Amino acid sequence: MASAFPLAQQHDVRTHELYAPGAPFTWAELQSMAADGVLQPLHGKSFVPSWPAITPRLRARAAALLVPDRIRTKVIAGRMTAAWIYGCAEAPERLSLLVDAKHRISSLRSTRECILHEVRLGQMDVVSIGGLLVTSPLRTAVDVALHVETDRALPALKSILSMEDLGVRLRLVTLAVEASPRVPFKKAALRKLAALARVVETAA
Repeated sequence: MASAFPLAQQHDVRTHELYAPGAPFTWAELQSMAADGVLQPLHGKSFVPSWPAITPRLRARAAALLVPDRIRTKVIAGRMTAAWIYGCAEAPERLSLLVDAKHRISSLRSTRECILHEVRLGQMDVVSIGGLLVTSPLRTAVDVALHVETDRALPALKSILSMEDLGVRLRLVTLAVEASPRVPFKKAALRKLAALARVVETAA
């Protein structure tokens, strides 16, 4: 089947990697190219070419498009949103964004695409990916254990642990949860991690 792009436009798509409605293509044009197999949906109204691998950088860039400009430098993608960016969970319906409790958030509000959580973050808890601040793999695993229901948390945690380049080990996650101050769901998080340990041992 002939490509929907002239040669120059094919090169343009490879160069830009991520597309959202606006220049150079409209929402209708993006949908049409996705139907032709030239593009594939990524998240929200974001599309990428069908041929490259989808990377954490591309997912982070797609997420950043949904974060209002006025808060983009003040929030950190976390929890299942961070797990998705790392390739360890399905795309979230709403982005989970964290705000460090040391900063004032009186002017920040959750939006239709994003929900905000006030948390405490350490210096090693945040990394930058694709122009978006994201919780580190270890902090992501800890937050998923603490704040996500078991049926969604366990597959995401198992995936995080299985990706060697993320450098997360179950023992590290368990120690980090145990070291957390008295927070809600701490005991439940430890039960999830114990269940995950049994799954890992069974598979070994």
